Parts: sequence; structure tokens; C-alpha cells
Amino acid sequence: MNVRLRHDALVRTLRRNGISTVEALANEVGVSRRTVLRDISALRDEGYVIHSDVGRGGGLQLDPQSMQMRAKLSVPEVFALLISVAAMRAAGSLPFSELADAGLAKIEKALPADKVKDLRSFLDCLHIGQLSPLQDLSNIGKMAPELLAAFETAFLERQFIRFGYRDAEGRNTERQVEPQAMLILPPLWYLVGWDPSRGDFRHFRMDRITNPEAVPDTSFRRRRVPFEDDVCPYNDLQP
Repeated sequence: MNVRLRHDALVRTLRRNGISTVEALANEVGVSRRTVLRDISALRDEGYVIHSDVGRGGGLQLDPQSMQMRAKLSVPEVFALLISVAAMRAAGSLPFSELADAGLAKIEKALPADKVKDLRSFLDCLHIGQLSPLQDLSNIGKMAPELLAAFETAFLERQFIRFGYRDAEGRNTERQVEPQAMLILPPLWYLVGWDPSRGDFRHFRMDRITNPEAVPDTSFRRRRVPFEDDVCPYNDLQP
């Protein structure tokens, strides 16, 4: 569990339990007592008011009034929310879509201006379409959680992305491409990259990608991706 996820887990536990001991929190997130104390200090630096009572029956208690109203979300986190909603909408499985859009709009407004710019650049690469009914869906796997963060870094900084890839025949190769777009054909998601070694675009199913990472000291230019007519850019982000 990375630091951000651990901090979120600690806040959720404190909110849920009212009062928690350091030992209980350490067991909850699977770290040492020293790490929890360090995390509590970091949360206090962020503005959370966490009271300590060292007496018998005491522990740590979060002041609910200190909960920040401003969303502290990274661009990949907001992007993940947006593309998840977009994918569900494209698949026709998004009830309460108006409420979802209203919530996402509030999150966007809470982002700093530079993050909104990054988000808009990120959304420029997102395209959505319909999957062929003949597509075999029996072997869909789970996407690597680190893929979105690696794609964000590579796309915004125009760096190549490197990853392991397993093709339809089960062959494993190492690939390094220019990340030009992300394509959603629910329920399949694709990384669309320009492969210099082949001089052409390639579509990589994200559930077949492993160990993705941006490649420092590399660069590429934006290219027009030749999508089919039934694939549309995602342009629902409000101005």
C-alpha cells in the first residue's frame, strides 16, 4: 500500500471508529507503529486535527470539523473517475448519470488551474467506441493499477512508455512505444501507441500489459490517430 492509500485508509478508520489506538491503526493498514505515527504527523501537516489521549482507554481521535472540503485528488485519480463514468455511459450501464456528472464537475472545480490544464490534455487522448459483438471476451484479465500513472507521466511529458505485453497467442514481449491515445471499447481498454520499430500504430489491450513505466530522456510528437468513424473523442468536460 503506497503512502497516499495508507493515509486515506487511516482517515477512513479514524472517521469510522471515533477513537483508535496506534496499534489498532497499524494492524488495520499493515505497517509498524512508527510508520503510523509518522503518517499521523503528515496528516496533521495537511490540516487534519487529530487529538491524542495517552491515558487509560485513550487513543487517537479525528476532529470531523477538520475534514478538508477541497478535493485533494491527483490528475490520474480524477481521470480514472472520468473515464470510468464515460465507459459505463458508452456501455449503457450508467444509471444516475446526471448525479455522476454533477459530482465530477465539483471535483474538477476543486482542482488547481495547472491540474485542470493537465486533465484537459489527458482527456484529449481519450476515445470511446463500441466493441464488435463478435469479440471473444472469455479471457479478459485485470489491468495493472500502475498503468494509469505511468501513462499520465508518459503522455503529459511526451515520454515513451515501456511495458511487458502478452499477445493473443500468449507470447510475451517487451515493448516501447509513443503513447498517443487511450481507447475504450467497453469492456476492453486499449493503449494506442506509435511503434517506431514497426513504423505504425499498434493497439495494446491494457489487461495484457505488465510493469508499465515512462522512459526518461525520451520524447515524441503528437500524431493523428486514424480511428474508425464509430470511435469518438471524449469531450464531455465542461469549460
